Amino acid sequence: MNQYVLSIYQPDGPAPEPEILDPIMRDLEVLNAELRAAGVWVFDAGMHPPDTATVVKASGDDILVTDGPFTEGKEHLGGFIVIRVEDLDAALHWARRLTKILGLPVEVRPSQS
Repeated sequence: MNQYVLSIYQPDGPAPEPEILDPIMRDLEVLNAELRAAGVWVFDAGMHPPDTATVVKASGDDILVTDGPFTEGKEHLGGFIVIRVEDLDAALHWARRLTKILGLPVEVRPSQS
């Protein structure tokens, strides 16, 4: 079995209003329950906004510590799910379901673990 990370990218800005977000979160809970029932769920996490990030970067012998995200953009990593499945096709099956629920892009990437 291979591990895949399903990374969820969301636009910068405030979260949607409850009337939009609540049904999405309910559907996401159902999907997470199905992932667990199928025995493919490994780990998931939502992320705090990018402005809560701290970046640590080596620059020669110095270490630079800065506030904020590493990259500037209109989207950021909002969360991720790690799954253990047979192959990429199986990972894409779950990613298709996830992107349909969220209406957001989902990057599927194999893990080296």
